[in-house]
Amino acid sequence: MCSMLNPTSLQPASAITAAATPARAPGRIYNFSAGPSFLPEEVIKQAQGDIWNVEGSGIGIMEHSHRAPLYDKVLAEAEADFAAISNMPKNFKVLFLVGGATSQNYMVPANLLGQSETADYITTGYWAERSFEHAQMYGHIHEAYSGKSTNYRSIPREDEIKYSSKPVYVHICSNNTIYGTQWHEIDASGKPTWHMRTPTMPDGAFLVCDMCSDIYCRPIDWSKYGVVYAGAQKNLGVAGTTVVAIREDLLERRPRELPEMLQYRVQAREHSRMNTPPVFPIYLCGQMFKWIIRQGGLDVIHKRNIAKAHILYGVLDASKFYKPAATPDSRSLMNVVFRCPTAALDDIFVKEAFAAGMDNIRGHRATGGMRVSIYNAMPDAGAKAMADFMREFERRHG
Repeated sequence: MCSMLNPTSLQPASAITAAATPARAPGRIYNFSAGPSFLPEEVIKQAQGDIWNVEGSGIGIMEHSHRAPLYDKVLAEAEADFAAISNMPKNFKVLFLVGGATSQNYMVPANLLGQSETADYITTGYWAERSFEHAQMYGHIHEAYSGKSTNYRSIPREDEIKYSSKPVYVHICSNNTIYGTQWHEIDASGKPTWHMRTPTMPDGAFLVCDMCSDIYCRPIDWSKYGVVYAGAQKNLGVAGTTVVAIREDLLERRPRELPEMLQYRVQAREHSRMNTPPVFPIYLCGQMFKWIIRQGGLDVIHKRNIAKAHILYGVLDASKFYKPAATPDSRSLMNVVFRCPTAALDDIFVKEAFAAGMDNIRGHRATGGMRVSIYNAMPDAGAKAMADFMREFERRHG
């Protein structure tokens, strides 16, 4: 165990004072998983009570009918709060669907792309590649950019994107969990401003964005998008539902016959209740939306996320020991990916970090190394604890 960390408080020993950030609850450690991710303790405690008896009904949330008045309220508040957080325009509909974001890989083209039409995909990582592959059965799918040749280390410049002549939509993945890259505006020095950048759209095209791992980590300009989707298990709640925000006019597209369960317009009409929905994951999303609002909204959340990212990237920038996966202009706010000089040291790092109260940091098999995910609910204290551990590990093994 690293001597600098107190396994009870999970804070650097030097920082344990009366004014220090409160420690994690007894028995809990810092979960840096890429998903399912760390949840705020107050949300967990609220859910604990509501599993037993929600809103004084005498019945737990997981026992309530999806047609009951209480769930009507839960669903209506979740839809309204999701929209309120980001000032989402009224011409968007919020859906809570099943099948994970992977199902959106085929639902998007199935609902929105005619068989003789073309969609452009910008592939900047594993999940963007999967979206591109799954769309192949519908229409003409054009790869406008692929980062494969550079091992997905960066987000493309505008001049690197080669659009088709008339795409219906352009698909991007805003944050790549495996490779630790994210779409950002860049300042004059070439560093990220941490504000969302979107590619310039060809005339007539709308943008479809997979925001699984960075939705609501920062403000959203909805005028840029036609469809946004995200699995809930990173910034919005727990696994079991996928949030889809879709512009109302796109619900009218009907390029082919589909089963009702796969039709966005039917799901919108039925308020995501074509069949029994995943009540608890949707309830948890609603609790997370309320938590974001209580924190002060996306401007506050964004500032916190920038501060956490600077803590960890500051260690990498000062180090000759660690090797970051992403180029500086494309670094992710949510997933900090790096390696030690050898795979053997990577293994030791993971084991020692676990002993020090930090888990789920082993990198994806495609990259190796470590992946430290610092989603919205991860407190500053978690990022600081990891940074202290990284510096001490380098001192002992560098």
